[in-house]
Amino acid sequence: MPKRRRTGCWGAIVILLVGAGVAYVAGARALSPLPSGPNRLIRLDPAGSLESVLQRLEREKLVRNAWATHLYARATRKAAPVKTGTYLLHAGMDSDELLAALGKPIRQMVRMPETNWARRSANLLEKANVCTAQEYMELFAKPQEFQDVVSFPLPKKGTLEGYLYPDTYDFPPLLGARGVIVRQLQNFEKKVLEGRDPPKNLRRALIVGSMVELEVARDAERPIVAGVIENRIKLGMPLQIDASLLYGIQKWRELTFADYRNIDSPYNVYRHKGLPPGPICSPTVKSIRAALNPANHNYLYYVALPEGKHLFSATYDEHLRNIGKRKAALAQIRSAQ
Repeated sequence: MPKRRRTGCWGAIVILLVGAGVAYVAGARALSPLPSGPNRLIRLDPAGSLESVLQRLEREKLVRNAWATHLYARATRKAAPVKTGTYLLHAGMDSDELLAALGKPIRQMVRMPETNWARRSANLLEKANVCTAQEYMELFAKPQEFQDVVSFPLPKKGTLEGYLYPDTYDFPPLLGARGVIVRQLQNFEKKVLEGRDPPKNLRRALIVGSMVELEVARDAERPIVAGVIENRIKLGMPLQIDASLLYGIQKWRELTFADYRNIDSPYNVYRHKGLPPGPICSPTVKSIRAALNPANHNYLYYVALPEGKHLFSATYDEHLRNIGKRKAALAQIRSAQ
């Protein structure tokens, strides 16, 4: 009898060892990388638990076995929640490489210039693989879809031109147009309103501020140009601002005399008096403040010198003399080249 018991014990041990070996082989197989593949951008929004993310990655053929990988992550204390973001992954990563990559969402800093109008920003975003230009422009034309993300009133109709604050943003690839616009609007509220109630004439300030933004490079001149705009409006003079006409044709190019006369657009402020119907770019807070607090003076004209400084004048004769100074400065530059 004792011999038989010892034989039975050894048999059980052998069975356990064989089972452990099979489990080890199965586990190693489940954790083995898939055949290597190209890099892929994966947007996880919302991301959620590591387990749910791994299940998605198994469906996307980036992980061989989500359950085994999650078990490995727990055993190695790497089972942290995955943050919402865009990730660079590829088939063929081992478990450690994959878990490390899921801890590093891609950061991509994108500069949204203050001189851009929405169409130009849309093209920039598409080039950076943040969203398509079409998606951005479609949502840009639906301002009320974003009313719940800010506390100030957005236009009831029209577009979000002027409200999409220019700045450098972390816009990862595949973020999508909605994510871009939400961040721009919230930044507008933070930078422009600074916790205060919006001024009653906010939209008008955005229209004037957008023209100031495209006309002026020097901060000290912003209130002066805003004052010129207000003076011309009071006197019923056309504003004659090239940037507004360029917005109307949605192209940035040299204008001709024929353009001034013939382009029939409400943004052609050579033909139409008063302000254009809407903002023509995304102005900075400095230009918006200048529009809200224009300088008090009698200037009606200004002309830019080559270095960016403007010469201001109250009469047309003085303006012609300033144009002569500009031409002389340009000729001097050409002769020095």
